Amino acid sequence: FLDMKLPGTVVCLLVLLRSPSAVRASVGETFGECKVFLYKGTAPIGLEDHSLKKICQRYDSKPRYATLYDTVDHIPVYSAYTFKRSDGEKRVDVPWMYEPQLASSAGKDEMQPFPRGNVHQNFEDTQAVLEDYGYAVSYERGHLNPDQHQAEPADKAATYSLTNVVPQFREFNIGQWAQHEDTIRKRLNNYCRGTAYIITGVTTSGNMIRRNNVDRVAIPTYMWSAYCCIMYDRNAPYSERYKFPAFAAYGLNDKENNNVVELSVKKLENFLKSITFVDKNFQIFYRDCIP
Repeated sequence: FLDMKLPGTVVCLLVLLRSPSAVRASVGETFGECKVFLYKGTAPIGLEDHSLKKICQRYDSKPRYATLYDTVDHIPVYSAYTFKRSDGEKRVDVPWMYEPQLASSAGKDEMQPFPRGNVHQNFEDTQAVLEDYGYAVSYERGHLNPDQHQAEPADKAATYSLTNVVPQFREFNIGQWAQHEDTIRKRLNNYCRGTAYIITGVTTSGNMIRRNNVDRVAIPTYMWSAYCCIMYDRNAPYSERYKFPAFAAYGLNDKENNNVVELSVKKLENFLKSITFVDKNFQIFYRDCIP
């Protein structure tokens, strides 16, 4: 309680510090300080929906990447990040985390480890929780921003949020999609000379992981990904050079027939327009990553 005998200016200061609006927003109408992970600071267009929330994924007091999250399907629609030259090693010592501000705007402004016990009920209306994946024996938690595409320990750790993963069939997760992630890692390591912006997302068609007879987490039909690197090695072999400044891929999230197809960003956009409800103006990168 405020002591009304204090000078008015002090009272105002205390009110400001106690106000929820003074909490930094990690979830909001824009990606805020996480726009740096988007080419030209511009998010994909043509994906608007009231259930989609923009998350500036913060960890250890710093922004790490951006995620468009579906609070109804409880999965990310896409994560956008900048690639860091990497040896491809994974971290295995990081607890899974959740996003407090999806549940409450007054929550902490960065991802937090899941608490012990049944506290999950406080925020499971807006996002996936660990129990959801415990009910899905055929699926693994597949990263959109994979830790193998990051270099610093904190950047790697930040990828272990359930707001950055989707249910992937194990065969696809450790097979074709893992191979694709490694192919892109090696390509960008070797030939990208500037910043590489990557956006990885999903499509869905109504299949869900259920828990206690309730639809909980959407199962992606396709995974897709695209990168943009306008400063690249012009002397790279043609087999790699034609895949710059931008290229893309998609793969069927299934146990079989799940080969990953590489193609131009424009062809990926047309493919996604044909199988999903994206807007006719859907565009992944600002001006298609044309410098």
